[in-house]
Amino acid sequence: MKEINSIKDVNKMFGEEIEKSISSSDNIEKLKESKGCKAGFTITDDIIAEDKLKAKVFKYITYKKRTENEIRQKFADADQDILDNVIEYFKSQNYINEDEYIERSIKEFIALKSLSIKELTYKLLQKGVDRKVLDNYVVKNREMLVNYELESAKKLVLKKSSKMEIQDIKKYLFQKGYMSETVSIAIDEVLND
Repeated sequence: MKEINSIKDVNKMFGEEIEKSISSSDNIEKLKESKGCKAGFTITDDIIAEDKLKAKVFKYITYKKRTENEIRQKFADADQDILDNVIEYFKSQNYINEDEYIERSIKEFIALKSLSIKELTYKLLQKGVDRKVLDNYVVKNREMLVNYELESAKKLVLKKSSKMEIQDIKKYLFQKGYMSETVSIAIDEVLND
């Protein structure tokens, strides 16, 4: 029996067992004929293909949270009907959840970067997040996001004020997607302190 020291060992053993059980046609025939199957149920090639794809998708989504669109792009060469079934299965198991993905991504952006609300939404849309879900999140968390945008604008005004004129700073912030009210408040607060 193998010793298990980490989750990698478990994943490796799990992957080896799947490969061993599915790798040869003799094993497939044994699985089809095994008494573990209910009467009238046969293991088809589609079931085996779906299980293989589930294993690949599971590994992909547990390494890092992914959007449905990212999964579809990664596995574009797979049978789309099987991929639809796999995606629906992982959605039902809550491994794929757009709301949680948006929430986690925005918290990461807030902790690490100075961005406007427009930049946040653009970055998430690039990842393939559903626009309706993203818009709902922005509406529900508008106050928190506006405060974040204001703080981000203040940081950028402070950083750029030694190198740029006020008009250039305004232009820079507008190009980054900051709201005009946010830009005005940030400049007033930073330059009048």
